[in-house]
Amino acid sequence: MQMPAKKITFIGAGNMAGAIFKGLLAKGYPADAITATAREADHLQKLKHSLQIHVTSDNQEAVTDAEVIVLAVKPQVMQSVCREIATQVSRSRPLIISVAAGLQAETLNNWLGGGHAVIRCMPNTPSLVGAGASGLYALPNVQAEQRDFADQLLSGVGLVEWVEQESLLDVVTAISGSGPAYFFMIFEMMEKAAVELGMPADAARRLILQTGLGAVRMAQETGEEPAQLKRNVMSPKGTTERAIHTFEEAGMEAIFLKAMQACADRADELAKELAS
Repeated sequence: MQMPAKKITFIGAGNMAGAIFKGLLAKGYPADAITATAREADHLQKLKHSLQIHVTSDNQEAVTDAEVIVLAVKPQVMQSVCREIATQVSRSRPLIISVAAGLQAETLNNWLGGGHAVIRCMPNTPSLVGAGASGLYALPNVQAEQRDFADQLLSGVGLVEWVEQESLLDVVTAISGSGPAYFFMIFEMMEKAAVELGMPADAARRLILQTGLGAVRMAQETGEEPAQLKRNVMSPKGTTERAIHTFEEAGMEAIFLKAMQACADRADELAKELAS
Protein backbone atom coordinates (compact mmCIF):
# COMPACT_ATOMS: atom_id res chain seq x y z
CA MET A 1 0.00 0.00 0.00
CA GLN A 2 1.33 3.42 -0.98
CA MET A 3 1.93 5.62 2.04
CA PRO A 4 0.12 8.98 1.75
CA ALA A 5 2.46 11.97 1.94
CA LYS A 6 0.99 13.68 4.99
CA LYS A 7 2.74 16.60 6.63
CA ILE A 8 4.59 15.13 9.62
CA THR A 9 6.16 17.08 12.46
CA PHE A 10 8.61 15.43 14.83
CA ILE A 11 8.74 17.22 18.17
CA GLY A 12 12.22 16.18 19.16
CA ALA A 13 14.94 15.12 16.75
CA GLY A 14 17.02 12.70 18.79
CA ASN A 15 18.16 9.20 17.86
CA MET A 16 14.75 7.53 17.78
CA ALA A 17 13.02 10.31 15.86
CA GLY A 18 15.98 10.41 13.48
CA ALA A 19 15.72 6.68 12.88
CA ILE A 20 12.04 7.03 12.02
CA PHE A 21 12.31 9.93 9.61
CA LYS A 22 15.40 8.43 7.97
CA GLY A 23 13.38 5.24 7.51
CA LEU A 24 10.65 7.30 5.87
CA LEU A 25 13.08 8.99 3.53
CA ALA A 26 14.62 5.65 2.60
CA LYS A 27 11.17 4.50 1.47
CA GLY A 28 10.83 7.55 -0.77
CA TYR A 29 8.79 9.79 1.51
CA PRO A 30 9.13 13.44 0.39
CA ALA A 31 11.59 15.38 2.53
CA ASP A 32 9.57 18.58 2.22
CA ALA A 33 6.68 16.89 4.05
CA ILE A 34 8.81 16.34 7.17
CA THR A 35 9.55 18.93 9.87
CA ALA A 36 11.73 18.33 12.93
CA THR A 37 12.14 20.47 16.02
CA ALA A 38 14.89 20.57 18.62
CA ARG A 39 16.57 23.05 20.92
CA GLU A 40 20.06 22.69 19.42
CA ALA A 41 20.41 24.91 16.35
CA ASP A 42 23.56 23.15 15.14
CA HIS A 43 21.85 19.77 15.20
CA LEU A 44 18.88 21.12 13.26
CA GLN A 45 21.08 22.67 10.61
CA LYS A 46 22.95 19.40 10.13
CA LEU A 47 19.63 17.63 9.60
CA LYS A 48 18.49 20.27 7.15
CA HIS A 49 21.65 20.09 5.07
CA SER A 50 21.99 16.30 5.13
CA LEU A 51 18.33 15.31 4.71
CA GLN A 52 16.68 18.44 3.21
CA ILE A 53 13.84 18.29 5.76
CA HIS A 54 12.30 21.38 7.36
CA VAL A 55 13.68 22.29 10.79
CA THR A 56 12.75 24.78 13.51
CA SER A 57 13.19 25.34 17.22
CA ASP A 58 9.62 26.68 17.49
CA ASN A 59 7.24 23.85 18.37
CA GLN A 60 4.11 25.95 17.86
CA GLU A 61 5.22 26.97 14.40
CA ALA A 62 6.10 23.37 13.55
CA VAL A 63 2.64 21.98 14.35
CA THR A 64 0.62 24.68 12.59
CA ASP A 65 -0.03 22.68 9.39
CA ALA A 66 0.92 19.23 10.64
CA GLU A 67 -1.40 16.33 9.84
CA VAL A 68 0.66 13.96 11.99
CA ILE A 69 2.72 14.86 15.06
CA VAL A 70 5.30 12.46 16.45
CA LEU A 71 6.10 13.26 20.09
CA ALA A 72 9.72 12.22 20.62
CA VAL A 73 10.95 14.22 23.60
CA LYS A 74 11.95 12.86 27.00
CA PRO A 75 9.01 11.86 29.22
CA GLN A 76 10.07 14.34 31.89
CA VAL A 77 9.50 17.32 29.57
CA MET A 78 6.50 15.95 27.66
CA GLN A 79 3.86 17.69 29.77
CA SER A 80 5.30 21.14 29.13
CA VAL A 81 5.67 20.39 25.40
CA CYS A 82 2.07 19.18 25.16
CA ARG A 83 0.77 22.26 26.91
CA GLU A 84 2.83 24.45 24.59
CA ILE A 85 1.17 23.03 21.46
CA ALA A 86 -2.27 22.17 22.93
CA THR A 87 -4.12 25.22 21.61
CA GLN A 88 -2.94 24.69 18.03
CA VAL A 89 -3.51 20.94 17.91
CA SER A 90 -6.96 21.36 19.44
CA ARG A 91 -7.83 23.42 16.37
CA SER A 92 -6.24 21.21 13.72
CA ARG A 93 -6.77 17.74 15.28
CA PRO A 94 -3.77 15.92 13.79
CA LEU A 95 -2.92 12.30 14.50
CA ILE A 96 -0.68 12.15 17.58
CA ILE A 97 1.96 9.41 17.81
CA SER A 98 4.10 9.18 20.94
CA VAL A 99 7.38 7.27 21.15
CA ALA A 100 8.03 8.44 24.71
CA ALA A 101 8.52 5.59 27.16
CA GLY A 102 6.03 5.18 29.99
CA LEU A 103 3.53 7.89 29.16
CA GLN A 104 0.02 6.51 28.72
CA ALA A 105 -2.04 7.58 25.73
CA GLU A 106 -4.85 9.05 27.82
CA THR A 107 -2.35 11.09 29.83
CA LEU A 108 -1.03 12.63 26.62
CA ASN A 109 -4.57 13.16 25.37
CA ASN A 110 -5.46 15.09 28.53
CA TRP A 111 -2.30 17.19 28.40
CA LEU A 112 -3.22 18.15 24.82
CA GLY A 113 -6.74 19.19 25.80
CA GLY A 114 -8.69 15.97 25.15
CA GLY A 115 -10.50 14.40 22.22
CA HIS A 116 -7.37 13.60 20.21
CA ALA A 117 -6.49 10.56 18.13
CA VAL A 118 -3.46 9.27 20.05
CA ILE A 119 -1.28 6.28 19.27
CA ARG A 120 1.35 5.19 21.73
CA CYS A 121 4.42 3.38 20.46
CA MET A 122 7.04 1.38 22.37
CA PRO A 123 10.03 1.13 20.02
CA ASN A 124 13.45 -0.30 20.86
CA THR A 125 17.06 0.63 20.19
CA PRO A 126 17.64 -1.73 17.22
CA SER A 127 15.28 0.65 15.39
CA LEU A 128 18.42 2.77 15.01
CA VAL A 129 19.80 0.16 12.59
CA GLY A 130 16.48 -0.61 10.89
CA ALA A 131 15.92 -3.81 12.87
CA GLY A 132 13.49 -2.57 15.49
CA ALA A 133 10.48 -4.17 17.13
CA SER A 134 7.71 -1.74 18.09
CA GLY A 135 4.50 -2.30 20.03
CA LEU A 136 1.62 0.08 19.23
CA TYR A 137 -1.62 0.92 21.04
CA ALA A 138 -4.36 3.26 19.78
CA LEU A 139 -7.09 5.07 21.68
CA PRO A 140 -10.58 3.93 20.58
CA ASN A 141 -11.24 7.09 18.52
CA VAL A 142 -8.25 6.47 16.22
CA GLN A 143 -9.51 5.72 12.70
CA ALA A 144 -8.43 2.70 10.63
CA GLU A 145 -6.66 4.97 8.13
CA GLN A 146 -4.70 6.57 10.97
CA ARG A 147 -3.68 3.16 12.33
CA ASP A 148 -2.52 2.16 8.84
CA PHE A 149 -0.43 5.32 8.57
CA ALA A 150 1.22 4.72 11.94
CA ASP A 151 1.87 1.11 10.96
CA GLN A 152 3.66 2.19 7.79
CA LEU A 153 5.53 4.95 9.63
CA LEU A 154 7.01 2.57 12.21
CA SER A 155 7.55 -0.32 9.81
CA GLY A 156 10.29 1.80 8.25
CA VAL A 157 12.49 0.91 11.25
CA GLY A 158 11.42 -2.71 11.79
CA LEU A 159 8.59 -4.97 12.93
CA VAL A 160 5.28 -3.54 14.17
CA GLU A 161 2.89 -5.35 16.52
CA TRP A 162 -0.41 -3.88 17.72
CA VAL A 163 -1.92 -4.56 21.14
CA GLU A 164 -5.56 -3.93 22.00
CA GLN A 165 -4.96 -3.34 25.72
CA GLU A 166 -2.56 -0.58 26.70
CA SER A 167 -1.39 -2.58 29.72
CA LEU A 168 0.19 -5.03 27.27
CA LEU A 169 2.68 -2.32 26.29
CA ASP A 170 4.28 -3.02 29.68
CA VAL A 171 4.79 -6.59 28.47
CA VAL A 172 6.13 -5.26 25.16
CA THR A 173 8.59 -3.24 27.24
CA ALA A 174 9.67 -6.42 29.00
CA ILE A 175 10.03 -8.27 25.68
CA SER A 176 11.39 -5.97 23.01
CA GLY A 177 11.86 -2.62 24.76
CA SER A 178 14.33 -3.97 27.30
CA GLY A 179 15.01 -7.24 25.46
CA PRO A 180 18.10 -6.09 23.53
CA ALA A 181 19.88 -5.66 26.87
CA TYR A 182 19.09 -9.29 27.75
CA PHE A 183 20.75 -10.48 24.56
CA PHE A 184 23.73 -8.19 25.10
CA MET A 185 24.08 -9.58 28.61
CA ILE A 186 24.09 -13.13 27.24
CA PHE A 187 26.73 -12.14 24.67
CA GLU A 188 28.76 -10.54 27.45
CA MET A 189 28.55 -13.60 29.70
CA MET A 190 29.39 -15.98 26.86
CA GLU A 191 32.42 -13.90 25.95
CA LYS A 192 33.67 -13.84 29.54
CA ALA A 193 33.21 -17.61 29.82
CA ALA A 194 35.01 -18.18 26.50
CA VAL A 195 37.97 -16.08 27.63
CA GLU A 196 38.04 -18.00 30.92
CA LEU A 197 38.22 -21.19 28.87
CA GLY A 198 41.18 -19.86 26.89
CA MET A 199 39.65 -18.29 23.77
CA PRO A 200 40.95 -14.85 22.66
CA ALA A 201 38.27 -12.22 23.33
CA ASP A 202 38.07 -10.86 19.77
CA ALA A 203 37.63 -14.32 18.24
CA ALA A 204 35.07 -15.26 20.90
CA ARG A 205 33.04 -12.13 20.21
CA ARG A 206 32.96 -12.76 16.47
CA LEU A 207 31.80 -16.34 16.99
CA ILE A 208 29.18 -15.32 19.55
CA LEU A 209 27.67 -12.54 17.44
CA GLN A 210 27.55 -14.71 14.33
CA THR A 211 25.96 -17.51 16.35
CA GLY A 212 23.30 -15.14 17.64
CA LEU A 213 22.62 -13.85 14.12
CA GLY A 214 22.42 -17.39 12.76
CA ALA A 215 20.07 -18.56 15.52
CA VAL A 216 17.68 -15.66 14.87
CA ARG A 217 17.72 -16.26 11.11
CA MET A 218 16.97 -19.96 11.61
CA ALA A 219 14.05 -19.13 13.90
CA GLN A 220 12.65 -16.60 11.43
CA GLU A 221 13.17 -18.58 8.24
CA THR A 222 12.13 -22.05 9.44
CA GLY A 223 9.14 -20.87 11.46
CA GLU A 224 9.74 -23.69 13.95
CA GLU A 225 8.99 -23.28 17.64
CA PRO A 226 12.04 -22.22 19.69
CA ALA A 227 11.68 -25.34 21.83
CA GLN A 228 11.93 -27.56 18.74
CA LEU A 229 14.89 -25.63 17.36
CA LYS A 230 16.60 -26.13 20.72
CA ARG A 231 15.91 -29.86 20.59
CA ASN A 232 17.29 -30.00 17.05
CA VAL A 233 20.70 -28.96 18.39
CA MET A 234 20.61 -31.36 21.34
CA SER A 235 21.92 -34.89 20.75
CA PRO A 236 21.07 -37.40 23.50
CA LYS A 237 23.81 -37.36 26.13
CA GLY A 238 25.70 -34.82 24.01
CA THR A 239 27.43 -31.52 24.71
CA THR A 240 24.44 -29.21 24.12
CA GLU A 241 22.14 -31.33 26.24
CA ARG A 242 24.54 -31.07 29.18
CA ALA A 243 24.75 -27.28 28.80
CA ILE A 244 20.96 -26.91 28.56
CA HIS A 245 20.43 -29.13 31.60
CA THR A 246 22.89 -26.94 33.50
CA PHE A 247 20.81 -23.87 32.66
CA GLU A 248 17.61 -25.66 33.68
CA GLU A 249 19.07 -26.85 36.99
CA ALA A 250 20.08 -23.27 37.76
CA GLY A 251 16.45 -22.17 37.35
CA MET A 252 16.97 -20.10 34.19
CA GLU A 253 13.28 -20.16 33.22
CA ALA A 254 12.19 -18.84 36.61
CA ILE A 255 14.92 -16.18 36.50
CA PHE A 256 13.68 -14.93 33.11
CA LEU A 257 10.08 -14.79 34.31
CA LYS A 258 11.10 -12.91 37.46
CA ALA A 259 13.20 -10.41 35.47
CA MET A 260 10.52 -9.74 32.86
CA GLN A 261 7.85 -9.35 35.54
CA ALA A 262 10.07 -6.83 37.33
CA CYS A 263 10.52 -4.95 34.05
CA ALA A 264 6.78 -4.85 33.32
CA ASP A 265 6.01 -3.78 36.90
CA ARG A 266 8.51 -0.94 36.69
CA ALA A 267 7.00 0.23 33.39
CA ASP A 268 3.60 0.43 35.08
CA GLU A 269 5.09 2.31 38.04
CA LEU A 270 6.79 4.83 35.76
CA ALA A 271 3.56 5.48 33.87
CA LYS A 272 1.77 6.29 37.12
CA GLU A 273 4.62 8.49 38.32
CA LEU A 274 4.76 10.44 35.07
CA ALA A 275 0.98 10.94 35.03
CA SER A 276 0.87 12.37 38.55
